[in-house]
Amino acid sequence: MSCTSKIEKEIQKIPMEFEFHRFDKAFANTTEENLEATKEAYPIFFNPSIPDSFWMEKINDTLQIELENEVIKAFPEDTPIYETVKSVFQHIKYYIPRFEPPTVYTSTTDVAYETKVILNGRDMVIGLDNYLGSDHYFYRGVQSYFRKNMNPDRLPVDVAIEMAAHIVAPIQDRSFLSQIIYYGKILHMAEFWVPKASEHLVMGFTEEEAKWARDNEEDVWRYFIEKELLYSTEADLKQRFVDEAPFSKFYLEIDNESPGRMGVYMGWQIVTSYMKRNDVSMEELAILDADLIFQNSRYKPRRK
Repeated sequence: MSCTSKIEKEIQKIPMEFEFHRFDKAFANTTEENLEATKEAYPIFFNPSIPDSFWMEKINDTLQIELENEVIKAFPEDTPIYETVKSVFQHIKYYIPRFEPPTVYTSTTDVAYETKVILNGRDMVIGLDNYLGSDHYFYRGVQSYFRKNMNPDRLPVDVAIEMAAHIVAPIQDRSFLSQIIYYGKILHMAEFWVPKASEHLVMGFTEEEAKWARDNEEDVWRYFIEKELLYSTEADLKQRFVDEAPFSKFYLEIDNESPGRMGVYMGWQIVTSYMKRNDVSMEELAILDADLIFQNSRYKPRRK
């Protein structure tokens, strides 16, 4: 604990400045008279081929106005958002010294909950309308397994995961092991870059789902081994155990009790086991072969 505290104090001292823009506020204050000025200030949001009539229609749309008001109500001040993102960037800089922060924009995205944070080159866009709280009335039509992660405390985790996804080397082959190790690397990084986040928040589970995963880790691992899934290239394994879903698909009675993405959870445990037993930097981890990680992890699932 004392070592962790010392590291955190070092991280807090790391200089970190980056451009930060509340495009959501700027667009909410845009009128026909100042539309051109908004377009000039935020060119990344305006496709030149789209006529001004489209933007005027959006500006005057009652649902858009309501969405903007709800976002500003939830995030009235700029500083808390900036400081939240800054902390993530400071942690990345500590573990990956070559890191340079992107320019960060906040926006509304018509509740694009599958792409809440997007990094495109040197620009990052955070869709604040995806963090109004899982019970917000705007999310009534959203599936519960997405809605549970639409809370403000998930924002720094999503920033960390998006950054990690651009640092970790792409999946090298079609094996199930490569897929789960890839996502395991990303979650390992997010865990260290947002140290205040709980295990279930990093994973995207509820507390009950995280408990189920811990309690059944040994059984899930036995299933993967007995069914010889690790080196399988069956296409449906991604949909069954990696993609966002209401539950994982073992084709057993336990399916409805399980959370989705149990393959990702297991990949995270393997990477964690590997990092505890090997002196490897995050930059090195990012490019390591999945099979090498697995073979040297000496991973053993937690017993009930």
